[in-house]
Amino acid sequence: MFGLGFQEILLILVIIFLLFGVKKLPEIGKGLGETMREIRKIRDERKTEKDKEKEKNKENQKGDLISDIKKEVEEIPGLKEAKEIKQVADKVKGITKILK
Repeated sequence: MFGLGFQEILLILVIIFLLFGVKKLPEIGKGLGETMREIRKIRDERKTEKDKEKEKNKENQKGDLISDIKKEVEEIPGLKEAKEIKQVADKVKGITKILK
């Protein structure tokens, strides 16, 4: 788990047994269990927050990409003139419909 082998874990358990005695071991185990639960809970909450931030960043990047593409399209030579010609043609069509 933490890079500890069986012998190291056994040594730690023997030291804890000698320091605290048999009567305190269940309380220590319960406390360690609760602490690990809290740590996992906090880790999961942070992970969820990070995932939400990543989603927001992806959406922002998509929006930035679309706006960049729109800018590039608007910079195409002759596009502005083509839009103006289309507007004039639409006006002429409207006038011819009225005259008919």
